[in-house]
Amino acid sequence: MANAALQPAETGFRPGTSDAEIEAAARQAARQRQNTVLFWRVGILVAFLGLWEVAGRLNWIDPFFYAMPSTIVGRLYEWITEGTSEGPLWYHLWVTMEEAMLGFLTGSVAGILAGIALGRNRMASDIFSIYIKVINSIPRVVLAPIFIMLFGLGLASKVALAFVMVFFVVFHNAFQGVREADRAMIANARILGASDWQVTRSVIVPSAMSWIFASLHVSFGFAIIGAIVGEFVGSRYGIGLLINVAKGSFDAAGMYAAIVIVMVVALVAEYLMTMIEDRLAKWRPQPLQETE
Repeated sequence: MANAALQPAETGFRPGTSDAEIEAAARQAARQRQNTVLFWRVGILVAFLGLWEVAGRLNWIDPFFYAMPSTIVGRLYEWITEGTSEGPLWYHLWVTMEEAMLGFLTGSVAGILAGIALGRNRMASDIFSIYIKVINSIPRVVLAPIFIMLFGLGLASKVALAFVMVFFVVFHNAFQGVREADRAMIANARILGASDWQVTRSVIVPSAMSWIFASLHVSFGFAIIGAIVGEFVGSRYGIGLLINVAKGSFDAAGMYAAIVIVMVVALVAEYLMTMIEDRLAKWRPQPLQETE
């Protein structure tokens, strides 16, 4: 039993296999897995859209309320080529992205700074924690009409709502990341004579980077939600306005078309965020990949 436990696990390679052959086999297995994942992703999407189209054409569902993929694509093409009834599609998209980006950037920076500051100062965190909990308990949607009343129908009210949507997500992750930093590394840095700023910059922030980026991946979607909710409540331009107009005219295809635009933008933002994370966190070891 003891000898069996000490034997190496089966690797699937014959004795004498070179490192180059093992690496080539690993790359081939990774490509095969990636192709399999892509196949199932595309297959599930095609099956879903095909079933939706067939259900609408056979009146299994009411196309007036549920629309069909073909009518949604037609509405998107109409908006792209001819514009919407409220103006060019690209201008509405630009307005929403401007609101979301400003709210995302300001909310992320403020959340990271506040999370690190309170995570490093236990007294300050104990004092302000009750206020943070109270403000965080307020439903975000309720703030939309308040911000519109305070800042008007322009850019500021949408940015403020997007800021609130992003801030607390990033703050909690940054705060928890700081608290979860390796105490042994902090102690070693102290022994080597590092100051508080050096410990924060060289030990605390890199340790919390994974927590922070995990929140940034989801917070941009929240920023878009904040901007669109603000536009839905009251605005002159934006994707939220298009959804509101489509809802008022019972244009199901228009509502779904606007949702598709938001989904595409969110996916592009997620891809860019992943690229930035990979560049800033090259030191981080790659996660283990399952072979099956």
